[in-house]
Amino acid sequence: MPGPEPSQDRPSQDRPGLRSALAAFRYRNFTLFWTGALVSNTGVWVQNITIPFVVFQLTRSPAWVGFTAFSQLFGAWLTGAPGGSLADRHQRRTILIVTQSAMAADAFVLWGYWASGGRSPWIIVALSFVSGLLGGLNIGAWQAFVSELVPREALLNAVTLNSTQFNASRAFGPAVGGLVLAALGPAWSFLINALSYAAVIGALLAVRVEPRAVTAEHKRILADLAGTFRYVRRTPGILTCVLVVLSLGAFGGPLFSLLVVFAEEVFHVSEGQFGVLGAALGVGAILGTPLVAGWGAGLPRSRLLGAALIAYGGAVIGFAVAPGYGFAVAALVVAGAGYLAIASTLNTTIQLQVDETMRGKVLAFYVMGLTLTLPLGSLLQGWTTEVVGPRETVAVAGVLFLAANGLLAAHGLLRHVDEEGVADLVPEPVTPEPAEAAAPA
Repeated sequence: MPGPEPSQDRPSQDRPGLRSALAAFRYRNFTLFWTGALVSNTGVWVQNITIPFVVFQLTRSPAWVGFTAFSQLFGAWLTGAPGGSLADRHQRRTILIVTQSAMAADAFVLWGYWASGGRSPWIIVALSFVSGLLGGLNIGAWQAFVSELVPREALLNAVTLNSTQFNASRAFGPAVGGLVLAALGPAWSFLINALSYAAVIGALLAVRVEPRAVTAEHKRILADLAGTFRYVRRTPGILTCVLVVLSLGAFGGPLFSLLVVFAEEVFHVSEGQFGVLGAALGVGAILGTPLVAGWGAGLPRSRLLGAALIAYGGAVIGFAVAPGYGFAVAALVVAGAGYLAIASTLNTTIQLQVDETMRGKVLAFYVMGLTLTLPLGSLLQGWTTEVVGPRETVAVAGVLFLAANGLLAAHGLLRHVDEEGVADLVPEPVTPEPAEAAAPA
């Protein structure tokens, strides 16, 4: 039976609480996709914690670690706009199967290179860049596909659970990665990631959704991007989400790529304990899930977002000044819960406010904000870590994160995330200008 099929009462009838926090699992398609994504993303996080570790071991340079993060995320930014256009012009399930298969192939190449004795950081950067390019093509379809798996009344819950899946993998992956690094070495970490793609590809093949009606209109990519920018600018709630995610990428997000520097140069811990640092973010997200997906669903989104921004910024600062390893782990747990609440609130706001014809492009535009500022932030913070030290760098970044979002709150922008019913906005027609002479998508 195509499309989402509820097995019992509709999720919207549930009271806020633990039961309603799991409501989207009543739909077969969502459960399949969620499970496959959890396994695959766990593998991705095993690799994500391994790459900065091996690059730091090869170069002993925080700047190299930042540059490696920059290469992958900047690649995703480059292809984010084409990926968003593809998500609105073609069947998203098909796009996901193709992009996930290509990312699996890239992961196998990285494993083969390392297993054969290759140790050039430039090759690792190049393969990370290719992975980022493929990921950018995948982003729009991945974010928008959730809306095809559940009815609208279950969308908020599905988005939150999807964020939880990502953050659960962030807990399992680094923990597994740290153990594998200590016991078996990087080659096994890379192989685990390559094999894990089979789970999500299999889930996508098993999902049954009705084919979407897609537009046959073919605009140039830059014209599409310009039209999306105008649409976002005219939708205050979505514009607020983009501004928040820009601050997250520039100031709050680069922390993850610097964990290896803190592990080795600040706390002086083993590979396994380094894995625990990475896992703590995901553990916090898992612990925060009942609050966000259940009881948090009864709060205005602006209140939830405001509290989450304060918690995340405060936790980043707390990690930077942590007097010991245990305090640092606790700060990262709080940061993980805050990150989940931020990500799920922003994503839910966009999913509920965006017009269906613009869904893929707007979600890709939103993620492009993160994949632009996060690599630049990682590059800058990697460099400043070498110059002034890791603690000072991350502490200042946390303060700037709080200040940026404090300005948004002071100007009343956060309240726009509570708005409903703006998804009926019709996008302005886009007339390509001579300067927008990009290749057709």
